[in-house]
Amino acid sequence: MKILFNKPYGVVCQFSKHDKHETLKDFIPIPGVYPAGRLDTDSEGLIILTDDGLFQHQISDPKYKMQKTYWAQVEGAPKESDLDELRHGVDLGDFKTLPAEIKIIDQPKTLWERTPPIRERKTIPTTWLEIRISEGKNRQVRRMTGKIGYPTLRLIRFAIGAYTLVDLDLGMYKIIHE
Repeated sequence: MKILFNKPYGVVCQFSKHDKHETLKDFIPIPGVYPAGRLDTDSEGLIILTDDGLFQHQISDPKYKMQKTYWAQVEGAPKESDLDELRHGVDLGDFKTLPAEIKIIDQPKTLWERTPPIRERKTIPTTWLEIRISEGKNRQVRRMTGKIGYPTLRLIRFAIGAYTLVDLDLGMYKIIHE
């Protein structure tokens, strides 16, 4: 079984109770499935849950290089030369990232309102980036954009491999039969 879930901001990627936040159990009443990879509590978007251990491993293990697509709203207006650092891989101290595919995009049209909204400064613009990576280490995209001087304000995972958020409203899930 495969379940696609559009995780809202503030939800913890676990089924056990959490003192401060909602968890996957508050949205998905299906026993015996587990997330294939995680999203931080302050990130939004696609989570795949499954009862298939091999499939879960293929999504979460970097050796399979399953591409993940993120939409990142960053503070500031990066130039292409700034983004080239990410295209070649950046040293984050504990590891060097693999090269990322990255481009500046318009704000996604299907975007939902975030609660709470991001902090915005009147004198500093924000820019949307589409970032594709095949790894997914802890807070990697946030660390990558921060490393080049453009902190991530909002992060949404749009796709994992061929699975996307298309036709999946915030906080909703759908079961994929393959």
